[in-house]
Amino acid sequence: MTARPVALVTGARAGIGRAIAVGLAQAGFDLALVDLQADAALQETAELASRHGARAVALAGDIAAIDQHDALLDAAEQALGALSCLVNNAGVSVLSRGDLLDVTPQSYDRCQQINTRGTFFLTQAFARRLVQREAGQALRSVITITSSNAQAVSVLRGEYGISKAALSMASRLFAVRLAENGIGVYEVQPGLIATEMTAPSKARYDAEIERGLTAIKRWGQPEDVARVVVSMATGALPYTVGHAVPVDGGLLLPKF
Repeated sequence: MTARPVALVTGARAGIGRAIAVGLAQAGFDLALVDLQADAALQETAELASRHGARAVALAGDIAAIDQHDALLDAAEQALGALSCLVNNAGVSVLSRGDLLDVTPQSYDRCQQINTRGTFFLTQAFARRLVQREAGQALRSVITITSSNAQAVSVLRGEYGISKAALSMASRLFAVRLAENGIGVYEVQPGLIATEMTAPSKARYDAEIERGLTAIKRWGQPEDVARVVVSMATGALPYTVGHAVPVDGGLLLPKF
C-alpha cells in the first residue's frame, strides 16, 4: 500500500485551520495538527480528520518560539513519518482596532513575532529538511495563509497588514528558492471569512457586503479556503511559482 503523504497544519484548532485539516484528510493526507495547546478543540479537529481515514496527531506548539521548531517537526515525523507539506495557517490579529497613530509596540511586535517571524523560520526549518532529502513520490509543498490585507489597506489594524504583507513577500522568496528542489510554494489570501476572528465585525461587514463590497454577496466559509489549499497540496498547480490566490469573493477586484 502506498504511504499517505503527511502535512503539518498550524493553527488547526478551529476555523480555517480545521477546514484545511479535514480537506487534506479527504484528499489522502495524514496530519500533524498544531496549535498553542493540544486542547479539546484541537483533539476534535484530529477526530474529524480521522473520520476520513487520516492518521492525525494533535501537537502543542508556539510558532513564535523559533527555538522549538525543530522539536515540533521531529515530534510530527516521529508520529507520522516524513513530512511533505506545510500549511502555515497560524496567526493573530491586532490587540485592538484603532487609529494608526495609536498603535502600540506591543501589538505591532506581537503581529510580527507570530505572523511573520514565526512563520518565516518554521518554513525555513521545514524547507531545510526537505532539501536534505531525496524527493520521493509524494508531492512537496509549502502553503501560507496570508490575508487580503497583504494588499488592501486597513488603517484600523495597520500592524496586522504590515505583518501579512511581509509574509506575502516571504512566500514569494521561498517559492523562488525552493523551485529548483521541486517544492511548490503558494500563498492564499482570504478575504472576509466567517470565523471566530472575524465574528466581532460581522454586523459591520454584513452591511458592506450587501452594498457591494464583494462581488459575491456572502461571507466566505473556511471550506472555501480549504478547497484552494487542497488543490495546491495535491499538485493541481504544477507550473506556478509563488502563486497567490485570493479567496475573497471579488473583494480585491477594482470595481466601478
